Amino acid sequence: MVPTMVSFFRRKKPDAAAAPTADAPTQPSVGQSPSGRYSVEELAAAFPDVASPPATAEPELPVAPEATNVPPSAIDVAPAPAFDATVPAAAGKQGWRDRLRGSGFARSFGGLFSRHPKLDDDLLDEIETALLTADVGVTATSQLVEGLRKRMKAREFADANALLAALRADLVGMLQPVSQPLRIDPQARPFVILTVGVNGVGKTTTIGKLAKRFKDEGRTLMLAAGDTFRAAAVAQLQVWGERNDVPVIAQGQHTIGKGGDAASVAFDGLQAAKARGIEVLIADTAGRLHTQQGLMAELGKIRRVLGKLDANAPHEVLMVIDGTTGQNALSQLRQFHAAVGVSGLVVTKLDGTAKGGVVFALAREFGIPIRYAGIGERPEDLRVFDAQAFVDALLPESLGA
Repeated sequence: MVPTMVSFFRRKKPDAAAAPTADAPTQPSVGQSPSGRYSVEELAAAFPDVASPPATAEPELPVAPEATNVPPSAIDVAPAPAFDATVPAAAGKQGWRDRLRGSGFARSFGGLFSRHPKLDDDLLDEIETALLTADVGVTATSQLVEGLRKRMKAREFADANALLAALRADLVGMLQPVSQPLRIDPQARPFVILTVGVNGVGKTTTIGKLAKRFKDEGRTLMLAAGDTFRAAAVAQLQVWGERNDVPVIAQGQHTIGKGGDAASVAFDGLQAAKARGIEVLIADTAGRLHTQQGLMAELGKIRRVLGKLDANAPHEVLMVIDGTTGQNALSQLRQFHAAVGVSGLVVTKLDGTAKGGVVFALAREFGIPIRYAGIGERPEDLRVFDAQAFVDALLPESLGA
């Protein structure tokens, strides 16, 4: 019996060793950590299909899914422009219509008159809403709608098509007084153009496009890189200068982008232009918010410094306004005009999704000539402002168009 019991324990001994007690240390198996526990990485490799529990100590922030994994219908993006920005707009009125048909103004009125509405007060109310939505402004909108209402009650319109024609004529009449192209005085040599505007309106790009235009007209010109706060603006202007074979006056490399004296750059530019017999000098300035009184006062200093060399300089103070700004453009122009006396406007970025109606508000309140309009990215897309072409591009040609 004793031999039987001994053999029994001998058989059980390996099984007992396979299940050690909690107090007995065990030797880690191959690939196991010294503590005897498997790491998270080892478990993940062994069980790839089992989801790991969420971390509780330091949860990671959610990461946006890659665009390739998201269906297009789930992404809310602005509509793409219906034209190729790398191709110049067509000549004449067709180019204006092609580039402005995506504006908020054109979409509002295209949908309004495509429904063949009845000639009644409801139609006038819809016109009023469309004008306000397009940033035409309360005062200008009220003037337009009340004029149409009086004429409708006097039975001057046979149908809605006649009212559309009257609206077109009123809008053109509002812009016609400010549709004045820039005239270069041949007696002023050089003719000095000082460009101003808030940040990001396309001021430096506009200068480059103007340089291309004047160069194509056979004029000699020079650029003064007065945006001393932004090194990229100086480099951008120098690229435009090289592209059009136009000299650029700038401060030394050690002061570029460090807020140097913009007035001294303008002064040096005017001095150099006089010495070389240049016809046109375009001076850039740093973009600034109209609420920054110190920077606004600097514009007055630039004007005074230029006046020391030429009592009539600058001959044109050209303010660049972003067409997507809306009614805020009015307060911008009001402050710049008070500081430096704006004599001409360039309204940029009218292509794409710009509302466009702010042009009418600017014309009605200030009456300052609109020299150019930007309807695309190409140099040729900086157009001399044409009131008739602009309005025709915003309104449908006829009912149902």
